[in-house]
Amino acid sequence: MGRAKICCAVTAIFIAIVAIVFVVLGLTVFKPKNPEITVYPLGLEDIGFGLRGVLNMSAINATVPMVVAISNRNYGSFKFKNTTGFINYRGDVVATVPIQQSLVPARGKLNISTIADFMVDRLIGNSTFWADVLTGSVNLSSDATVHGKVTMFKVLKIHASVPSTCDISIFIKSLTVQSICKTKIKL
Repeated sequence: MGRAKICCAVTAIFIAIVAIVFVVLGLTVFKPKNPEITVYPLGLEDIGFGLRGVLNMSAINATVPMVVAISNRNYGSFKFKNTTGFINYRGDVVATVPIQQSLVPARGKLNISTIADFMVDRLIGNSTFWADVLTGSVNLSSDATVHGKVTMFKVLKIHASVPSTCDISIFIKSLTVQSICKTKIKL
């Protein structure tokens, strides 16, 4: 009878230690971390911001190639579905950005090539657009929510969504872009 009590006590202690280890790992190492997202518009040198663009709408490109860089800091991969992002200028949607389904590997990086389809009439039609151009910078924002599955250790699969908002500043003279994005993973 004494050996059975010792065996049960050792088993209970072992299970308690394993449970504590899993809880600590779950709250520290495996705790979901927000991915880092950066938006890089390409080919800005082809966009005409001058008066010629007002007189001839075809002088302003309607599409801008972009690269969306995603850095996954988690121990689980994230496979997401097709989605659409939106670019806003002072509260008005001025462009759509299709994002094709893909897989971001665990603790890996992914660059997604896409195109922002600008609605030039909405952008130029905003009464503050030309004033912003003359001051030297145009500030935009973007938002997108990506839905998919997180897979950990090729066994555990959890539905997740990642809403993302970015503040994008286009500096007219240098034709450079600065983007600051905020994300929050939701399981």
